[in-house]
Amino acid sequence: MIGKEIHHFAKELWPINRSITGDGVRETLKKISKHLPGLKIKSLKSGTKVFDWTIPKEWKVRKAYIITPKGEKICDFSKNNLHLVGYSIPYRGSMSLKELKKHLHTLPSQPNAIPYITSYYKKRWGFCISQSDLNNLENGSYKIVVDTSLFEGVLNYGELLIKGKSNKEVFLSTYICHPSMANNEISGLSVLTFLSKWLQEVLTLEYSYRIIFVPETIGSIAYLSRNYKKMKKKVIAGYNISCIGDNRDYSYLSSRNGKTISDVAAKHVLKWIDPNFKQYSWLYRGSDERQYCAPGIDLPVASILRTKYGSYPEYHTSLDDLKTVVTPKGLDGGYWAIRKTLEAIEKNKNYRAKVLCEPQMSRYKLYPTQRIGNLNKKISNMMDFLSLCDGDNSLIEIADLLKVPIWDLYDIADELISHKLIKANR
Repeated sequence: MIGKEIHHFAKELWPINRSITGDGVRETLKKISKHLPGLKIKSLKSGTKVFDWTIPKEWKVRKAYIITPKGEKICDFSKNNLHLVGYSIPYRGSMSLKELKKHLHTLPSQPNAIPYITSYYKKRWGFCISQSDLNNLENGSYKIVVDTSLFEGVLNYGELLIKGKSNKEVFLSTYICHPSMANNEISGLSVLTFLSKWLQEVLTLEYSYRIIFVPETIGSIAYLSRNYKKMKKKVIAGYNISCIGDNRDYSYLSSRNGKTISDVAAKHVLKWIDPNFKQYSWLYRGSDERQYCAPGIDLPVASILRTKYGSYPEYHTSLDDLKTVVTPKGLDGGYWAIRKTLEAIEKNKNYRAKVLCEPQMSRYKLYPTQRIGNLNKKISNMMDFLSLCDGDNSLIEIADLLKVPIWDLYDIADELISHKLIKANR
């Protein structure tokens, strides 16, 4: 399983403290670039206007922890990077447990989980702690150390362009801004890294592929602010890749349009991988598809997921790990779901028959000269396929009419082309 390789890479990424800016983002991009040497790492300065937003100051963490009245160190950022509220401003001081609780965040419904909390655009500091640990805190004076800094820096992102025969592009995006959470963060960027490696190995691609690794929301907005006009002209399909590593569900989140080739291909592939896959409408969006499909941007971007963000109990907590949640098998399934979808888009041509009436297929050794009983499935599919090659039906549409997965028709199409019985009419 390629899932084992992806899982190994995910383990490399696990300890890195990622946020929307900072060293963790750069370290993550550096690790990705070892697999994708052509990845270009770019930056935008703090204070840069990007549509209605402004690139924030860069955030750096040196250390953060709390010392209890008994001298015990708790909420230690070095032990778990979810303990510190993202973008916490610096603070040092002492306070009572009553005062401290105003800066502590828990999930009472999941008493053993550390929640993931951020405060990007309002200055505050805070810690995240499990409810069970909070319940055990005693009264007294607590020492707080939040050794962080916010300064004029940069927001980084990575971009890779893999050129195909056409200048028309398939756009793939994932985010690189969450700390140590497996399905919500690491699965997307690790799977997209290995999908990109595969695309680079394909000898002939029909389309070009524009691939980006960005901080969620602010990163996609920043990227679009610089590139959306040319993207609107070039991008014919795209996917936001997130939550693709668990082994529970397969899910599909539609584009705002709901009828793009991205939607059609995703639904076709998923129904053959898992007939019980979960479908979500645009109203259940929650990641960077919000930006890619926004009015005026209008890119054909959908999402293929395993269990959708917000739909599994470990979401945005320390329980979202690389042992019980994200597995090699789950990553393998996610990788192949997206890869098969990209292959479907690559192969989704319209074909037109070059011979009037039904060809004498036995002349081409494509049909038995002596028939006994029913035709085998491949020959039957070939004859039905040929009958639908009117130049209007796409390969996905023909596969749906024949009630077979599109990949069952790849060899058939190639064979008919080699005998000059059909031609591509894309």
